[in-house]
Amino acid sequence: MTRPYLHVLAAAVLITGCGGESQDSPMAGMTAEEHARMQAGGTRGAMDSAGQTLRQSVQLSAATERALGITYTTVRRESLTRSIRTVGRIEAPEPKVADITPKIDGFVEHLAVSYTGEAVRRGQPLLTLYSPMLVAAQEELLTAKRLADRVDRSSEEAWRNAQAMLDAARRRLAYWDISPDQIAAIEEKGQVTKTLTLAAPFAGIVLEKDVFEGQQVMAGMRLYRIADLSTVWVNGDVFEQDLQFVRVGSQAHIEVAAYPGVHIMGQVSFVYPTVEELSRTNRVRVTVPNRDLRLKPGMFATVYFDAPIGPNVLTVPTEAVVVTGERNLVFVRDTTGTLSPREVVVGARAGNRVQLLRGLEEGETIVASANFLVDAESRLGVTGGSMPGMQHTGHGSVIEPDTISPDTLPPSSEHRHD
Repeated sequence: MTRPYLHVLAAAVLITGCGGESQDSPMAGMTAEEHARMQAGGTRGAMDSAGQTLRQSVQLSAATERALGITYTTVRRESLTRSIRTVGRIEAPEPKVADITPKIDGFVEHLAVSYTGEAVRRGQPLLTLYSPMLVAAQEELLTAKRLADRVDRSSEEAWRNAQAMLDAARRRLAYWDISPDQIAAIEEKGQVTKTLTLAAPFAGIVLEKDVFEGQQVMAGMRLYRIADLSTVWVNGDVFEQDLQFVRVGSQAHIEVAAYPGVHIMGQVSFVYPTVEELSRTNRVRVTVPNRDLRLKPGMFATVYFDAPIGPNVLTVPTEAVVVTGERNLVFVRDTTGTLSPREVVVGARAGNRVQLLRGLEEGETIVASANFLVDAESRLGVTGGSMPGMQHTGHGSVIEPDTISPDTLPPSSEHRHD
């Protein structure tokens, strides 16, 4: 039995030729440029009317199949699920973020919450604020209250006017975020409160604190930023071709470096309406429960989407498809053992399987591995070349690799057998 390197040598001799080319050879009419292009890259000169490289059916002997490691599989239907992976950033949910700002000028008398990161409950006092404007408004309220109490109800117009003044004084305080309970307490006690207490609107974490005790503050100045982190957002970028598999309501699971091996489930709550032009990605928002507050805003997270493609789709192994850059080909084996190139339209890929949209039928036998070698031989057949152990349909008999020896090589000026 000959050694493997003799097979390669024989292939090179049979393809390139050992002497002058006969007038009947397919290469006889080629120009020097076409001949050089064929030697360098195969069959660039053999193109169909659409400008695509031609291919031809081939046959392989059993020995050649074993030598090249060619295997076969059948086209089948199965459930296919695509796993999409991306990296995201954990953020506080915007609807649960609140800025604490006064609506009047004043001075901070006391800070009840004095550092960033502190947890607060709903209604908890944050600070007390002294404001001369607030004191004046409270005095107006008490004056209107006393007047309304003294007006004789028998005079309907006078009583309505007194009530209107009282309501206006209450509204003025309410516009400054004085709660109804605080206003009622002022009226009940009949005394002016020197300071205004600002309270937390909901339970959460102080993300930012921009105020100190004794500081003068202006209306509209942000003093605190508070966020409810019982749920968080994970914003990640999904490639454009994967957008069809990610929809609002889709399940996702999250992994963070701080808790290796822990899978946290979430749900897609929003798909942004625009695509980033440079990266060709689309931002997707996943809402994740965070009751134990393990997920912190600013953390990076790995996000996985398991997108079902279909329960009964036609699939083949990914490596069975030859991607030429012009089209996708699969080599189909018929009952005689002939391998014929078939153009196919592929869909979504999932792991080592790919969906077939058009071109093949269930149960057909195709080349599953080493198909790039079959494709190379198919292209060589268009120019009249051939590799040992293969034949093109209608072009002679099969050459067995084990029958090749140095004695069978044709003589030439460069290869002589002494």
